[in-house]
Amino acid sequence: MTEPLSPDDCTTMAEVRAGVDATDRALVALLARRFGYMRAAARIKPERGAVRDEARKRQVIVQAHDEAARLGAPADAIADLWEALVEASIAYEMVEWERLRA
Repeated sequence: MTEPLSPDDCTTMAEVRAGVDATDRALVALLARRFGYMRAAARIKPERGAVRDEARKRQVIVQAHDEAARLGAPADAIADLWEALVEASIAYEMVEWERLRA
């Protein structure tokens, strides 16, 4: 499979869509890896109460916001996405924590 064009080099909607599809595949692969780390956290954390860490949650969201701003991406939108991602990650980790101790 060929590498998609950069956004600035796209001149057709087909090129834009190919770039979006390739980027989505890469994002899903990265998210699968991120959720793998949630499984590791569930395995490592000794107590169920340790799964939710509000200070860490805030830190992760602020880091995503700041990185998005640095890259010229819509930082507030990215922070909103990260809020949902972190909540989904916590829910997944909680299920995994319970599964590992069943």
